[in-house]
Amino acid sequence: MDQKRVLVLFDVDGTLSESRKTATPEMASFLRTLATVVDVGYIGGSDYKKQVEQLHEDLLSEATFSFSENGLVAFHNQVLINKMSIKVQIGETRLRQFIDDTLLILSKTDYPIKRGTFIEFRNGMLNISPIGRNCTQEERDEFFAYDKIHQVRQKMIDQLEPKYKDIFTFSIGGQISFDVFPHGWDKSYALQFCTGYEQIHFFGDMTEKGGNDYEIFIDPRVIGHSVKNPADTIEQCTKLFIKQ
Repeated sequence: MDQKRVLVLFDVDGTLSESRKTATPEMASFLRTLATVVDVGYIGGSDYKKQVEQLHEDLLSEATFSFSENGLVAFHNQVLINKMSIKVQIGETRLRQFIDDTLLILSKTDYPIKRGTFIEFRNGMLNISPIGRNCTQEERDEFFAYDKIHQVRQKMIDQLEPKYKDIFTFSIGGQISFDVFPHGWDKSYALQFCTGYEQIHFFGDMTEKGGNDYEIFIDPRVIGHSVKNPADTIEQCTKLFIKQ
C-alpha cells in the first residue's frame, strides 16, 4: 500500500503532550519524521490557540489537517475549510438555560478549592471545569487524582444530561473538565473532511466510553489505537509506520 494514502490522526492532550503542556522536542522530531511517510493530522477538543501552545504553530502549519474543537474549526494544508457555531446551532435561549443550570450545579459542587473560568465558551462547544481552568498545574494534577476517586465531573454530567440529552453530548477529556456539544459534533465529525484515503488511523488516550476520543476511536472508517501517554504514541507509531 502507498503509505501516502494513509492518514494518521492524533489527539493532542495525553497523546502528543502531557495534559495542557507543550509537546517535547522529541515528539516534534518524531511527528516530522512520520509526516515523510504518511499524512498527519491533529484533532483536539481545545480551541486553535491552545493547540498552538501545545504543538507550536510550525507543526500545525506542516500538518495535512488541523482540527480544533473536534473539527468544528478545520484547516486543510493551512486553509480554513470549516467553522461551526454552537450558538447558531442551539439558539441563545436554550444555550442560556443550559449555562444557568450549569452555574447552579457548579455552585453546589463539592471540591476543596475553586479558581476561575468554570465555563469556557468555544465556537463549537462549551468546556466546563469544576475547579476552574485558571488553576495551576499542581492544582490540576491534584484535581485529576481526586476526580478519579470521587467522579466530580461524571456527577455533574449525571445532573445535566437528563434535561439536555435531546440536544447535547457530554464528553470527559483531559484532567479538569468535560465538553458539551450538539449531537454528532464529537471528534468523528472531522472525518467528513478526510476523504480519498485507503486507511485512517487514530491515536488517543481517552478511548473508553464517555471519553472524548471514544466516538472516533470506534468509528468504522477508522483504525483506532489506544495509548497510555506520549511515549507510548511514539512507540506504537514507530512499529506501525516507520520500522517496516
